Amino acid sequence: MRVTVVEHEAAAGLGFFAGWLDAAGIECEIVRPYLGEAVPERAEDGLIVLGGEAAAWEDAQYPWLPATRDLIRSSVEGGVPTLGICLGAQLMTLACGGAVERGEHGLEVGATAIVPLPDADADPLFTGLGPAPAVQYHGDAMTRLPEGAVRLATGDLYPNQAYRLGERAWAVQFHPEATPEIFTEWTSGSADHLTAQGYSVEELGTQVKEAEQRLIDTWRPLAERFAVAVQSA
Repeated sequence: MRVTVVEHEAAAGLGFFAGWLDAAGIECEIVRPYLGEAVPERAEDGLIVLGGEAAAWEDAQYPWLPATRDLIRSSVEGGVPTLGICLGAQLMTLACGGAVERGEHGLEVGATAIVPLPDADADPLFTGLGPAPAVQYHGDAMTRLPEGAVRLATGDLYPNQAYRLGERAWAVQFHPEATPEIFTEWTSGSADHLTAQGYSVEELGTQVKEAEQRLIDTWRPLAERFAVAVQSA
């Protein structure tokens, strides 16, 4: 089975998911529109849209975003198993009629607690999930979810951390794929910005590194369940 992956920048790749999905029998075909590759009109057997620096509405600066939203919309409507991560989740929200805005509480960054909501118990990906850490790095927020969205998880700073749309499409505001090394690359590249907002880059990195095993234990099953959704669609 083959999953189309839209990668928005080199620093925001599949991370943990590359090995987890491969072990689950899923081949990933990565599309890199920032290198000039065209976003396809349809996904393969599944679709993952990754994160990135862009805001979900910044079409002028990132001209592949409209095509990505179209791909997400058609995949959701067609029942293609779809997972939007951070920017990918925000693009799904806009594509399917919700709203994304600058977050009123500012940046959410580090390893923060994700709390499942009651509907998570019956969800194919989130079933069995207890409160768990997740890597965060975003300043925009999904402020209104698409009609029919089922909220699956929340958090202290921003309430809409995960939802399902239809039977086979999921959006997560956090980064279940991000390794400590990827997170360190992100924070190192924006150290001045983080420091100006009162964050310690070193402390953030330590926080994520210390959570690594819990991150793996929590989010590997989610990746494997997404693989099952692709294989059974």
